[in-house]
Amino acid sequence: MEKADIEDLRERVTCGAVLETGGFAVDLKESTRKAVKYRCGDAIIIVIHDGKGWFDPLSDAKGDVYSLVQHLDGCDFLEAFVQVASLVGFEPSRPQWQRQSRESEPDQSIPERWAARRKPWRGSATWRYLRDERHIPEQVIRAAIAQNLLREGPHGSMWAAHQNDDGVVIGWEERGPEWRGFASGGSKVLFRLGAGDALRICVIEAAIDAMSLAAIERSRRDTLYVSTGGGWSPSTEAALRVLAARQDVRLVAATDANPQGEMFVSRLRELAGDVSCDFERLRPAADDWNAMLQDAAFARQG
Repeated sequence: MEKADIEDLRERVTCGAVLETGGFAVDLKESTRKAVKYRCGDAIIIVIHDGKGWFDPLSDAKGDVYSLVQHLDGCDFLEAFVQVASLVGFEPSRPQWQRQSRESEPDQSIPERWAARRKPWRGSATWRYLRDERHIPEQVIRAAIAQNLLREGPHGSMWAAHQNDDGVVIGWEERGPEWRGFASGGSKVLFRLGAGDALRICVIEAAIDAMSLAAIERSRRDTLYVSTGGGWSPSTEAALRVLAARQDVRLVAATDANPQGEMFVSRLRELAGDVSCDFERLRPAADDWNAMLQDAAFARQG
């Protein structure tokens, strides 16, 4: 085969085509425009770079459309090439995004964009979303606002700040009734709710789950509730190491009760071993802490 043929097929066949024909389906709730999550049973593949790249969040596997076929089928490159060639002309289904377009953003820095947004107030769209749809108690919402962690996003969504070690906002998680994403141009480090000098560090995968666990535990004074935003970037790991390396710290893996959550548990256990701090696994009774909080709210209403 010619190198030109290999490159031509790489451009013409997307990773989504391979996954859809292989029995995977898009998880719309867990997807963003830049990172589309596909599921098939317990298997998860995230498609990036407009369909040209992919990675497996449960392992270190990643690559292009050819390596995806090899990853899924355990075949060699020649077999992968033949399979990719057979998909020329196949158009995978496009996710029916409920949010049609992102709000136009001015040419501002991340801190400037953050500062330009209003903090939520009692009865605002973000407040109602967190209280009424996510069942987060008002005292937890107030605490997050007091720490400058929340902003009103567009279309009734919430922005939850990710800060560096100096407390500077460098990105934010975006969650709403019809949207899930991360700040365009921003960086994932940690969402941090609670006292910065707390010695019990609960690591969670989403800011809403961090607030939910704080609600369930009645905002323990000895605890800092942090969210990685579902990522594990070098900056996230570095920030966790700084927190965990302090004397008498207990690192608590409070991630979701699913395979991806267990992957984070393994990484956090290894990190705790590296810095010689105490380690604990705290597992939600439901899939995640917000689901557990909502289950409790529905049980009270019933």
